[in-house]
Amino acid sequence: MQDMPEIRPGQSIELLKELHILTRDGKMNQDSRRKLKQVYHLYQFIEPLLRELDQDGQTLRLVDHGAGKSYLGFILYDLFFKNRSRDGHIFGIETRDELVERSRALAERLGFPGMSFLNLSVADSIVSDQLPARIDVVTALHACDTATDDAIRFALQKDARFIVLVPCCQAEVAAVLRKNKSKILAKNVLTELWRHPMHTREFGSQLTNVLRCLQLEAHGYQVSVTELVGWEHSMKNELIIATRKGQARRQPTQRLQELLSELGLEEMGERFFAPQAGS
Repeated sequence: MQDMPEIRPGQSIELLKELHILTRDGKMNQDSRRKLKQVYHLYQFIEPLLRELDQDGQTLRLVDHGAGKSYLGFILYDLFFKNRSRDGHIFGIETRDELVERSRALAERLGFPGMSFLNLSVADSIVSDQLPARIDVVTALHACDTATDDAIRFALQKDARFIVLVPCCQAEVAAVLRKNKSKILAKNVLTELWRHPMHTREFGSQLTNVLRCLQLEAHGYQVSVTELVGWEHSMKNELIIATRKGQARRQPTQRLQELLSELGLEEMGERFFAPQAGS
């Protein structure tokens, strides 16, 4: 089939079977083609970041938040980490103990010593002593509710060089928009953007990611936003990649504060905190 992705050279067939990307007899069905296409599509964005870090000659540390079955972590380790001459480590953070134990067993069975799986919430991982002080890459794919924001906080705390997010919608912003709508309805025509309940939900999701991007820019990151996969696969396909470039920046900090004020979201300031330039 023309659309069928090629399995990469050196890719562990046993891993692809364990992740149910290949059947037990080594074949693919339509669903497994879709999964493999998505994983490789994401890998093509992350691999250049890993190669850039690899050139620095230091141990490479990556944390994957909301890891689930650790599809991403295992594929990254299999395609990149296991072939490096220097040690590297991937930490999978997941709250469901059965998935943590399953991933630990799979890593041991595959002989992937540079993988660890921790039963922690994203919020708890920020202060956990089970993780090193320095993390190079932070990923969070479809981390629900506030977990994406906690992953951003984690990355900022660890001064991560790269942050890769496929954010899930977050109801919190929409709820605050809904709560404060009547208060600003008369004085702000922008309220029309979320006057209807369906628009509130969709606008809240879009606005959440805009605020996240401003937050990252305020902390000195260069941010790019692109599409991860085609709309036919998932509606939650926004890919945010942030690269640390320097010190905190004043303009995005001010824009973030102004946007929160203009839309009646001042109480969200703590979640989307931004530093003062030079702090």
